[in-house]
Amino acid sequence: MHTDTERCVRAVQSKDARFDGWFFTAVLTTRIYCRPSCPVVPPKPQNMVFYPSAAACQQAGFRACKRCRPDTSPGSPEWNARADTVARAMRLIRDGVVDREGVPGLAARLGYSTRQIERQLRAELGAGPLALARAQRAQTARVLIETTSLPLADVAFAAGFSSVRAFNETVREVFALAPGELRTRAHRGAARPAATPGTISLRLPYRTPLNPSNLFGHLAATAVPGVEEWRDGSYRRTLTLPYGHGIVALAPATGHIACRLHLTDPRDLTHAISRCRWLLDLDADPVAVDGQLRTDPHLAPLVDRAPGRRVPRTVDAAEFAVRAVLGQQVSTAAARTHAGRLVTAHGTPVDDPEGGLTHLFPTPDALAGLDPEALALPRTRRTTLTTLVAALADGSVKLGPDSDWDDARGRLLALPGFGPWTVEVIAMRALGDPDAFLPGDLGVRRAATALGLPATPAALTANAAGWRPWRAYAVQYLWATDSHPINHLPA
Repeated sequence: MHTDTERCVRAVQSKDARFDGWFFTAVLTTRIYCRPSCPVVPPKPQNMVFYPSAAACQQAGFRACKRCRPDTSPGSPEWNARADTVARAMRLIRDGVVDREGVPGLAARLGYSTRQIERQLRAELGAGPLALARAQRAQTARVLIETTSLPLADVAFAAGFSSVRAFNETVREVFALAPGELRTRAHRGAARPAATPGTISLRLPYRTPLNPSNLFGHLAATAVPGVEEWRDGSYRRTLTLPYGHGIVALAPATGHIACRLHLTDPRDLTHAISRCRWLLDLDADPVAVDGQLRTDPHLAPLVDRAPGRRVPRTVDAAEFAVRAVLGQQVSTAAARTHAGRLVTAHGTPVDDPEGGLTHLFPTPDALAGLDPEALALPRTRRTTLTTLVAALADGSVKLGPDSDWDDARGRLLALPGFGPWTVEVIAMRALGDPDAFLPGDLGVRRAATALGLPATPAALTANAAGWRPWRAYAVQYLWATDSHPINHLPA
């Protein structure tokens, strides 16, 4: 979009927040870059230059605006709506892979050489993987500086910097303030954050509108005992992270999602934030999604009634795949019971400072040695589960932000007991394919009948061609016609 100068200028002049994260405005006279919705008086069009990423702005010598804080914009919706190499790379960078494994690790995950990845990212984003990761480290550092009492030297390494010097130089270059000045500015006139070890509170931005009942109602209704819970208006769950584990509490608020993280290792902050944003689909473009779905007169009333539905996802793709198998042909309550037993038997115990959560969901490696006879499941489902766990453990089936959606579908369909419904629900919730579709789902077919749409899978699929590439969101609207409790925010 950043190449469409006329459209970008209109967005900046109208301060249109819908375009935050789509592109960044760099001002030649001030050498500052902003989000499109920056509240200051817009610069003259001839003084504006547009970039596709904050990293590209920084590489061109611009610093972040102190007023609109462009580094805190919602992420570009492109990276969650595409399955090409650049989108997969961006999802991995957002998860902190470059900080942990370097550019060679990123390239290896994608099956390309480092030179190929560098060239593709520069062509589309104006910056290579190191610059993109550096921009993300700067934002992580700012969050830690402003929301915790960690010593600044600890902040440097927690944010992924290799040295305190690199940390100081980057923060000064990006924000035009030293780390200490950032902390002083953030706490001016306010109390300093409580020195609770490992606890970080922050706001997760999103593009409006957002329907919280759709998201939190589903997560609360399907919560696995010991791993997830709904308490005091917040969805809480445990997280398995690269350097340790964490517990997150997420609550809907006006204009943002309130996020409170307890981490055993602050180096996991970038990954934890990425997983939480992914879980709640916060980088979606609801205006584009709803605009497309409104073109169908059957769906338009549903969209108008409660716009901004998101696709509830997962913090761990392998976990969701296991839960999808446990939930085959049983009620939500039965699926929670099966998953809870698996967690108690094979999950890693954790200490929850607030009480209520007891375990991490077991990894495929932890489940690889489970006794099928100990599972209270039909024999065919036991075979399906143990085969899936073995495939996830040995890497023959890979599910994650770097997954090729079509390849993952094919590998899952080759496993015993995997049909279209299970594969598509994994593609929707775990892989994040916005066009995943469930024409055979009972709730979808029931809603289709009520709306006057064809109810047979083949006919409904043909009718849904006009909903592409947002059929996963159409499913959310169709499910909303049911009175199932997952469609209502818990009290």
